[in-house]
Amino acid sequence: MDGWRRERHTPCLYSPASQPAEAAQNPPKLQITARRLERKTFPFGRNMMLEGKSCLVSRSLPSSCELESEWAYLTHEVLNGKRPTPEDAEVEDMDGVDCGGGKRSKPPSPQPHISGGHGGSSRRASSGGGEGHGNGSSLIGAIGRDLTINCLLRLSRSDYGSVASLNKDFRALVHSGEIYRLRRQNGVAEHWVYFSCNVLEWDAYDPYRGRWIRVPKMPPDECFMCSDKESLAVGTELLVFAMTHIVFRYSILTNSWTRADPMISPRCLFGSTSVGAKAYVAGGTDSSGRILSSAEMYDSETHSWTLLPSMNRARKMCSGVFMDGKFYVIGGVASNNKVLTCGEEYDLKRGSWRVIENMSEDLNGVTGAPPLIAVVNNELYAADYSEKDVKKYDKQNNKWITLGKLPERFVSMNGWGLAFRACGDRLIVIGGPRTSIGGTIELNSWTPDERPPVWNLVARRPSGNFVYNCAVMGC
Repeated sequence: MDGWRRERHTPCLYSPASQPAEAAQNPPKLQITARRLERKTFPFGRNMMLEGKSCLVSRSLPSSCELESEWAYLTHEVLNGKRPTPEDAEVEDMDGVDCGGGKRSKPPSPQPHISGGHGGSSRRASSGGGEGHGNGSSLIGAIGRDLTINCLLRLSRSDYGSVASLNKDFRALVHSGEIYRLRRQNGVAEHWVYFSCNVLEWDAYDPYRGRWIRVPKMPPDECFMCSDKESLAVGTELLVFAMTHIVFRYSILTNSWTRADPMISPRCLFGSTSVGAKAYVAGGTDSSGRILSSAEMYDSETHSWTLLPSMNRARKMCSGVFMDGKFYVIGGVASNNKVLTCGEEYDLKRGSWRVIENMSEDLNGVTGAPPLIAVVNNELYAADYSEKDVKKYDKQNNKWITLGKLPERFVSMNGWGLAFRACGDRLIVIGGPRTSIGGTIELNSWTPDERPPVWNLVARRPSGNFVYNCAVMGC
C-alpha cells in the first residue's frame, strides 16, 4: 500500500499518560458517554453530504440501517488508537496502483497549545446542553475541552462532518473554523487537490483515503461561463476569479459557494500563493488590458484585501510561490510583450521587493503558460513543459538543475492543461493522455529526494477536457 493510503490519518491514543488525572482514574466515564450516544441512529449514505450547510462526511463511516452512533465509531479510534478498515474507494483502476511511500503532515504533540478561539463555545460545552444528536451528553464536558480537541485535531478532516452532527458544541467548533485554526497552530494539515475540468464544476481528491469528491456546482454567472479563470486555495477557502471583478468563494466549513469581495485592483493572469490563512497576489492585467505591478494580500479570516507595495516591474502571466518566509513572483510578460526572466522577492517583514535577475532563465520557451513551479520543504521546483523535465532551483548559484523527466502520459498545449503543484511533502502532476473520443485525468506524485524523479500513479479518472484550474488546500 502507498504512503498516502497507509497513513490516512493519525489516531489519538487515549492513554492515562495523556489524560487529566481525574479522567485517568475513571476511564469508564467516556465509555458510558459513548454507549449513550450509541443508541442514536445516523443513517448516512455513501459519499454523501450532510443535509444543509455542512462538511463532507467520510465514506468509511457506517452506512446502511445499523443502529450505530458516529461518535461511537470515532470513539473506537480514541480508545483503541486505530479505526475500522475503510471501504474501498470508488476510483477507477486504483486497486493495483502504487502511490509511493510518502507520509502525511506530522501530528501535534500529545498536549497541544489551545488558545484563543471561541471561549463561549467551550463554556457551553462544559455545561452540557447539546442539541440535535448530542441530547445533552457533551463529550467536551465529559473529558475536558483540551483533551477533546487534542483528539479531534488528530482525526482526518473527512470526519469533521460527522463530528459536527453530534451537537451544537461540536458543530460550532467545526463550522466556526476554530478546529482548523487549532490544526494550523499545531502544524496539522491534510492537503486535498481541487481542480476543474468543466465550466462551473469542481472536484476534489483526498489522497489520504483515495476518494474523489464532488464539490457543489458554482452559481451560474456569465462571467464564469468560459474556462479562462484564476483560482487559489487559502485557509479553508477556494477562491475563483473571473475576468472581471466577480469572485466566488467556496468554503469547506459550509460546503457552499458565496460571492466574495473582489480585489482592490481586480485582475487576471496574476501570480499568487498562500500560506496559512493568507494569500498573496501580484501582477496580472486589468479589464482594460493594462499590465500591473501592484500586489495585494487576502486574509481568509476577515475576508478582506490589503494593498502591498508594488513590484519593481509590471508583469502578467507570472507565477507565485512562498519560500523561506517570502513571496516570490517569477517570469511573466512585460508591457512590450517581452518575456521576463527576472523574478522578484517580497520580504513580508521589511515590506519591500527585490529583483532577482535571470531567476526563470532556461524555463520553457518564449510562448506558453506561466512558469509551472512549486515549493516543497522550502525548495523550488519547476516543470519544464517544453523539454518535459523536472528542475530544481539552486538558490546559491541562481540557476536551475535538471533532475529528471515528468510523467510520460501527460499532454499539454504549451503548458496549458497541465497542473504542477506541491501537495504536502510531495510534488504532483495532474494531466493525462488525450484521444479523439476523450481522455483521462491522471494524478502522479513524487516525494523529492536526492535521486531522479520516480513518479507514482495515485489516481485516474475519465475526463473529456483538460485541467483548466487546480489548487491544493492544506488545512
